[in-house]
Amino acid sequence: MYKKQNLPYPVTRFKHFENKPYASFNSLHKQVTIGVLAIATLTFANPETVTAQTDRPREDSERELEGIEGMGSRVPLPQKEAARIVTVLDRKAIENAPVQSVNDLLKYAAGIDVRQRGDMGRQTDISIRGGTFDQITILLNGVNISNPQTGHLAADFPVAIEDIERIEILEGPAARVFGTSAFCGAINIVTSAEKQKHIQVNATGGSYGLGGGGLRLNLSGGAWTNQISGSYLRTDGATLNSDFDVWRAYYQGGYSTPTTNIRWQAGFSQQKYGANTFYSAKYNNQYEETDRYIVSVQADSKLGWLHLLPSLYWNRSMDHYQLIRHSSSGENFHRTDVYGLNLNAYFTTVLGKTSFGMEARSEGIFSTSLGRPLEEAQYVNVPWHKGRQYTKKDDRTNLSYFLEHNVLLPKATISLGVMANRNTGYDDKFHFYPGVDVSYRPGRDWKLTASLNMALRMPTFTDLYYKSPTQEGNVGLHPEETQAFSVGAQYRKPIIRATADIFYHKGKNMIDWVMYTADDVYHSANFKLDNYGAEADVEFDFQEVLGERFFLDRLNLVYTYIHQRRHDDVTIYKSNYALEYLRHKFVAGLTHRIWSNLSATWSFRWQDRMGYYIRYADPQDETGTLTPYRPYALLDLRLQWRTPHYQLYVEGNNLTNHTYYDVGNIPQPGFWFKVGGSYRFNF
Repeated sequence: MYKKQNLPYPVTRFKHFENKPYASFNSLHKQVTIGVLAIATLTFANPETVTAQTDRPREDSERELEGIEGMGSRVPLPQKEAARIVTVLDRKAIENAPVQSVNDLLKYAAGIDVRQRGDMGRQTDISIRGGTFDQITILLNGVNISNPQTGHLAADFPVAIEDIERIEILEGPAARVFGTSAFCGAINIVTSAEKQKHIQVNATGGSYGLGGGGLRLNLSGGAWTNQISGSYLRTDGATLNSDFDVWRAYYQGGYSTPTTNIRWQAGFSQQKYGANTFYSAKYNNQYEETDRYIVSVQADSKLGWLHLLPSLYWNRSMDHYQLIRHSSSGENFHRTDVYGLNLNAYFTTVLGKTSFGMEARSEGIFSTSLGRPLEEAQYVNVPWHKGRQYTKKDDRTNLSYFLEHNVLLPKATISLGVMANRNTGYDDKFHFYPGVDVSYRPGRDWKLTASLNMALRMPTFTDLYYKSPTQEGNVGLHPEETQAFSVGAQYRKPIIRATADIFYHKGKNMIDWVMYTADDVYHSANFKLDNYGAEADVEFDFQEVLGERFFLDRLNLVYTYIHQRRHDDVTIYKSNYALEYLRHKFVAGLTHRIWSNLSATWSFRWQDRMGYYIRYADPQDETGTLTPYRPYALLDLRLQWRTPHYQLYVEGNNLTNHTYYDVGNIPQPGFWFKVGGSYRFNF
């Protein structure tokens, strides 16, 4: 369970961080180190420094890292032995970042593209390594909460940023680990699950009518964990028709014995917001309401030599969309239900660690516009909207089998496996997607990695069926397929840590919404499209060598380059998603102490997007001019006073008040002032 080291101060070290009694380090009233956070290439993240001792010897830090486990395989492997690199942002990094949402936080990650039409996470598309927002898997505590209706709604997280303990990011295909939707990568949000009983309140306010707050109550004790939280956030909007109201409620619990750990969670979110030009720049007064429900149960049990990890989950998403706000024009209602059963098992032999398992996932939708027409007798009433009925329906079942083996050698790890997948929405036949990851450690400070993986993604229901005055889906779409190769290197020394990767994704039947001529509507279509590029991250940790009294803490520099290549002769006038990727992205972050408990975090971000948008002089006046996206630079700042029981912060986003565009014709907010704080009472 734990290991005591011969150090000049008392330390209890846990090999894993799970929702078990020994994970409750706050109740021990002594210093605890946790071997859980994997390699971090995210700006402001420093997963090595997981204790208050920032000036401890390098050898001690390295020993602690040996117990770290990541999300890159189906079996738990220490970071030192893992064949893939996982980016991890811990709670300290989340608190330091000048952001109010998970979506904004991810903007600072290498390889991640975050495009927003609204404020603080509203109408957000998240993609990885030049892919699209439909090509990633979103997980909450390891449970897949991705939305098969559309990836536009995938980032409507049912938890507030105050509930999150850490965020794990795996770049590149991960089909044999997380299933078909992990086409370009996966993001796992891990919530806090402490054993210390406490009450925590927080509040925030700022420009443009920003206001909100939250409450978290923890009543854990003994073998039980129970935590419930709720939050509310609203604003008048910093740009035209970008106001929002967001309610969230979340509960998680658990029960542990020496051989079994059971965890459960339930969440709800309700969002109402002005959806400025969500689906077309011709309509700047669109409106959206979404309700989201999640329920899941997971277990981790050891039966002799065999570890069993089953999980059961249900996700529901309800969507009310209006093309013209407060009008029935272009109005749509959708209800999406996802049921999933995941069975995973692994065992250890002299040959390594072997995992096998399966996942059955049922995806269904009732809608007024998406799916196949129902008989009138089969119509379903839309909740809370008298007289409205769902008139269309579609569903599909995805069945996947997994097999993976990890060979663990003194200086190398070889992880190879395969996913066999069958989907009733495709051809109802099994298709196989193998993968292999290799890491080699030539010396103490170096780690070299290489990966070759294949993956599949089914079209969303929106890709297949959506039809509006400006868009037309395609029921004949083929699933996307990719072959992805990457190589990387990692170097670690007391004051510097560096990571570099190059990657190549060969895409077949890639899905995009495109216009073929200037007077056309957008069509969903398949194309051959390749992405390749490189990432580099260098982090300087001054306090690790110079001690915590030194005023500089960390300096992080990130650069990403991506290029695309199409392999067809089809003439495309305008792409709406896939071809509007980030060619260049540079991020610099600096955290430093000012005085006593007061610290500052500066964030600079520069990015250059490829692609064009059709410029509108006003919603009814299309100029017909294709306008290229211009590079832009932003500077954010967060000042924070932190003590063990409370913290206060002042935050400024876009300090230079620069006008910029993530999506065409939608200017993003200028300077935005925010202030807030939180207080925690332990009992």
